[in-house]
Amino acid sequence: MRKNPVAWAALVVASAALLSSSGFLRTIPAAPKVKAESLRTAIALSEGFEAVAEFTRPSVVQISVTKKAPKSSSAPGVRRFQFPNPRGGQGAPQTPKDFEEMLRKFFGPEQGAPEQEQFGSPGRGVGSGFVYDDAGHILTNNHVVSDADKITVTFYDGTESSATVVGADKQSDVAVIKVENTSFPALPKGDSSKLKVGELVMAIGSPFELSQSVTSGIISALERNDVHINEFESFIQTDAPINRGNSGGPLVNMRGEVIGVNSAIVTGGSSGNDGIGFAIPIDMAASVANMLIKDGKVHYARIGIALAPLTPSLARQFGLPDGTKGVLVGDIVPGSPADKAGLKPGDVIVAYAGEKVLDRSSFRLKVATSEVAHSYPLSYLRDGVERKTSIAPAAYDKVVFDQEKEDGTEESKSVAKEPVKTAIGDFGLEVQPLTAELAKTLGLPDGLKGVLVSSVKEGSPAEAAGVSQGDVITKIVRDHRIQPLANVKDFQDLASKSNEIAFYIQKGKVGAFVTLTKNAK
Repeated sequence: MRKNPVAWAALVVASAALLSSSGFLRTIPAAPKVKAESLRTAIALSEGFEAVAEFTRPSVVQISVTKKAPKSSSAPGVRRFQFPNPRGGQGAPQTPKDFEEMLRKFFGPEQGAPEQEQFGSPGRGVGSGFVYDDAGHILTNNHVVSDADKITVTFYDGTESSATVVGADKQSDVAVIKVENTSFPALPKGDSSKLKVGELVMAIGSPFELSQSVTSGIISALERNDVHINEFESFIQTDAPINRGNSGGPLVNMRGEVIGVNSAIVTGGSSGNDGIGFAIPIDMAASVANMLIKDGKVHYARIGIALAPLTPSLARQFGLPDGTKGVLVGDIVPGSPADKAGLKPGDVIVAYAGEKVLDRSSFRLKVATSEVAHSYPLSYLRDGVERKTSIAPAAYDKVVFDQEKEDGTEESKSVAKEPVKTAIGDFGLEVQPLTAELAKTLGLPDGLKGVLVSSVKEGSPAEAAGVSQGDVITKIVRDHRIQPLANVKDFQDLASKSNEIAFYIQKGKVGAFVTLTKNAK
């Protein structure tokens, strides 16, 4: 049968028309339809990330450590805090197949919380770090190099150097190591005090031993001081992916400046990143690092104040304006820098060393990292009036609170029952006069004046505030001022005239301000 060219052409055209109408044949655009201005912005942003990554590469290192065999099955240096899920260490992947198997085993349906995330197997570990100065010092985390027998630093070009620990501080989780090779540039340091939530950042390090990995994100929050990983902490929170092995690596801004040291992650349903990572602010890390480089240890400071948070209810009791920020002086160590500066219980510290005081944790950290014996300006409120003084912090071990001198925990002592006990309104506590005999029985300081808490009602405001039997109420806040408490009647009169009261209690040798608010009926 002879083919008819016209018929075949008609058949092809008809078939094409049918396919086109059915949606099988569609025009494929040569490029996405993006406005020229938007495309230029996207390209410029991409080029910015590329430039930062290229700039920081020579300064970021992988740190491999060999450690003494641990007593448990946990990977060395992976300290867990308040987690119910310790995990065994995984061997380092040698091939792509090994890596895939490692990931399958590593990410399991386990519950987690903030943890310091060095990566490794029993007896060895891998973390990150960055060149700190031109003398060969490298900044990293304490938990990366603690208990290390051998430390090897690998630079971005594959160069390896042995390193020694210059100094390490467990309280801040900062460590400095040193290599002889100084040909790699130090990362420029930014100013972490000027960071803003939402700022673009990049995290660089060696997650799962994958060197020179770069991730990006934003600053999610600042001054996270309730993570409970380190004694001194004011973390930067970021959603830039940080995984095990990133510990000690830099968190950098879009100018290529290091603004934090990656330190911990939150793991929820897996062992990997769940979008919450924590970095030590570079201002704090650098302060610690400089002391470690100079002396091999950190000289933390104290001023001798037992601090209380300035809650809105306490601020009201002191007649302070709404929104007043600061910390409340609860008690003072006799002879301490605070005592010499003229501070008194009830003062509200609002500024220190030229910076505003916003909360107790940040102020404690600022004081702790201050230079010992150096004089700093301090502003405080007393009777609603701002006053100024100067204060010179002392060495941490030279300012000792009474409770720190105790050997062990004090045994709870029952309160001797007396015929006269007075219920204090609806606040849920009963008090009685503090006699010399009672004070001696309870081991209280000689001459202590006030009223004794003889009982606390379960579920009451007093119980919720931590008031307990045997506490001594020594001062009350009345007419926006702290006044000594002379007797039970004065305390009862105060409580009967208000739905909210504030007072100072002595728990053994520890004092604190307490605010009680009546339960709504």
